[in-house]
Amino acid sequence: MKRIALIVSATVALAGVSGAMAQPAGDPARGKTIFARCAACHDLNTGATRLGPSLKGVIGRTSGTMPNFNYSPAMKNKAVVWNAATLDAYLAAPAKNIPGNRMAFPPMANAQDRADLIAFLQKSAR
Repeated sequence: MKRIALIVSATVALAGVSGAMAQPAGDPARGKTIFARCAACHDLNTGATRLGPSLKGVIGRTSGTMPNFNYSPAMKNKAVVWNAATLDAYLAAPAKNIPGNRMAFPPMANAQDRADLIAFLQKSAR
């Protein structure tokens, strides 16, 4: 009986930990406002290259593969596929996530801001 109680207790504790680490739900409307910080360097709609690569079609794209952009070797070699989880990790700490990348944007510390931005990109960057 004690063993069952321990297993149940451990399961409940782990469920609480994994729930606490889950990314918050994103609001694409708020994410559009947050994207204004990115728009100075990144196009979203036309595929144009600016200081950074276009983010049109970024969801599902492998890092360092947008044509007509001179990526850092670090970004090319990382070969990460961009999705909600990988974008969240990158935006939280770009220099730590892909050391040697050239994005001169500070970490986006607020998890809700990241979730909102990612929701906007998922909706808009097709």
